[in-house]
Amino acid sequence: MKVLTITGYKPHEIGIFHMKDPKIQVIKHHIRQRLQAYMEEGLEWVLISGQAGIELWAAEVVIAIPSLKLAVIPPFQHQEAVWKEAWQEKYHSIIQQADFFRPLVQKGYESPHQFRQKDQWLISKSDGCLVIYDDQLEGSPKYFIQQLEKMKPHSGYIDERITFLNLEEAARELSEQEHF
Repeated sequence: MKVLTITGYKPHEIGIFHMKDPKIQVIKHHIRQRLQAYMEEGLEWVLISGQAGIELWAAEVVIAIPSLKLAVIPPFQHQEAVWKEAWQEKYHSIIQQADFFRPLVQKGYESPHQFRQKDQWLISKSDGCLVIYDDQLEGSPKYFIQQLEKMKPHSGYIDERITFLNLEEAARELSEQEHF
């Protein structure tokens, strides 16, 4: 796999309301582990739409790995305009450090259809996806998964889901590492 799309929950959907919430480190730790495994298989690029939450945290992990490249493809221009200032700052920092940035359409928000187009594009341009999503908690990632199921990408497409159970295991592992 050369190109991986990463997506998942927005911060409020998983109860994260502060930029220093310890859950963020657990999420980033697990994403880093998965990226390292994919790099052993030839991963070169990570695609995100730049959505607040999982995607921007994943971007921070990617930026810290010199051998990986990051592409940020938002669904439309100025998607961050309605976000809180802290998230806007994080978004602008990420796009400045990304290897590639370009909104999918060169205009502002018009309709929810733009989000479906974004999901279709990300799926069609990647060899697989890493989605932080648990069936026990619906949220915005369900739309990406629905699109993935409709498109039925090529047979070699990798569809990996990270659940809350996976994150609990990562939290235990991270805790054990910090105690040694």
